[in-house]
Amino acid sequence: MVELRSRSAPGGENKLDHQMSSEKSTDSEKKGVKGDVQNILVLLFLYILQGIPLGLAAAIPLILTNRNVSYKQQAEFSFSYWPFSVKLLWAPIVDSCFVKSFGRRKSWLVPIQYLIGVTMYVLSHNVNYYLGEPEPGAEEGATSEPREPNLTMLTAMFFFLNFLAATQDIAVDGWALTMLQKHNVGYASTCNSVGQTAGYFMGYVFFMALESYGYVTLPGFLKFWAVVFTIATTLVAVLKHEKEEDFSQHEDSEEIGDLGVVDTYKLLVSILKLGVMPATIAMLLTSKIGFAATDAVTGLKLVEKGVPKDKLAMLAIPMIPLQIILPWVISKYTSGPRPMDVFTKAIPARLAMGPVMAWLVYVTPSWKQDDGEFPVTFYLMMIVLYALHQVTLYSMFVSIMAFFAQVSDPAVGGTYMTLLNTITNLGGNWPSTLALWCVDTLTLAECKGQHSEGGVQLHGTCVGKEGAEQCHRMGGTCNVYSDGYYVEVVICVLIGCVWYLVWGSRTIKRLQDQPQESWRVVKQKHKR
Repeated sequence: MVELRSRSAPGGENKLDHQMSSEKSTDSEKKGVKGDVQNILVLLFLYILQGIPLGLAAAIPLILTNRNVSYKQQAEFSFSYWPFSVKLLWAPIVDSCFVKSFGRRKSWLVPIQYLIGVTMYVLSHNVNYYLGEPEPGAEEGATSEPREPNLTMLTAMFFFLNFLAATQDIAVDGWALTMLQKHNVGYASTCNSVGQTAGYFMGYVFFMALESYGYVTLPGFLKFWAVVFTIATTLVAVLKHEKEEDFSQHEDSEEIGDLGVVDTYKLLVSILKLGVMPATIAMLLTSKIGFAATDAVTGLKLVEKGVPKDKLAMLAIPMIPLQIILPWVISKYTSGPRPMDVFTKAIPARLAMGPVMAWLVYVTPSWKQDDGEFPVTFYLMMIVLYALHQVTLYSMFVSIMAFFAQVSDPAVGGTYMTLLNTITNLGGNWPSTLALWCVDTLTLAECKGQHSEGGVQLHGTCVGKEGAEQCHRMGGTCNVYSDGYYVEVVICVLIGCVWYLVWGSRTIKRLQDQPQESWRVVKQKHKR
């Protein structure tokens, strides 16, 4: 299951909206992309590059399922996804520190993309070792014990890779504001969503499909993109020039002024001090607990039950049209004064998907044929259930984004919305990591039988793939009395139901009923 990440950088999307509205009268006669076709293609390509590391990071957990990796180790690797959720911590530095002669955004974009290329190249030479692959120099016919994956190094490398991609995202978001003509600035968000989705698709679905048929290896794929990053960055550095930013031309420039590092951090503190913020933060950090087991563990359980990882990855293909259509449909119901009504209605439906997806995992082995394959009807059933899950997920995502756009103070650019997005992403990350961590702990399995060599009666736990295989090697049978995944789904759904009925729905309604002034951080000081 893939969780949506809300994305924006300080001074990014809200500035973009402000520019479009403030310049409407002067640029209303300008239409079309004439003069900006090359710039749009450059932005699209930069966002595609950004999605590659994200896609590769999503592919790693599926690869690890065949490496006797425990769910606690999967939880450890899930920390590599966190940089995009906390990029607000260093975004003000990227926005404010630069070499003027080279370009405000290129000062970060060029070295960061070179670093991504170098990191991918280094990783290509070590990733098999980190994954626990057998030594390539082993003699033919010789058997070697599989090594345990080095999850700490693997997590550190992909965390660093995603940190670099998140920093590149901040730079590109900012550059989009000046690279495009004012009347075309709206194309930046299109390039963002389309480009990152395409990059994610290539790094995840495309790679998994090619790898499963033996056309490419992970080291070779990493090396290829390392070369692409290096060449692309060199071309951007030499051929693409930045326009000088000038916000003084806007009639509200006093309010959206280009803040420095210290001022931006002070602004974030001021936002956090607002009276509505404690309840908002608590709601955003706890609203996804009920879905944690379903979102974080279901996909890995399906692979564990025998579903080929490349087939699971290919499920993303039929979801693409749905992901394009859903925001347009849902936005019709969130464009009014009460967008969070959709959010509150989607929560029970998404909670109900927890037991449904758990049922899918439970019945998966019964669909497996003698040759190890699954029938087409099984995959059609998976597509339908995943599509229903996407409807509930996107309903919550679109409505919360509409609410943020409604309450965010326009006087402080994109900083306000970025802060809310960051808290929202953290609210999805920590329950997912915790859910992965607790699967093995909640699993009850016992190894019974007689030792194949000593004749000693076996008695002990055999949790996880490694424990089960060790039990089988000794001649015993691993009896699973309680799978932690199903226990977790029940616990999460119960917590989600209690949260919704006792506190969540009331809090959401109360926050939506707050007057606009209670969300404003810039009040009398900038009032004209």
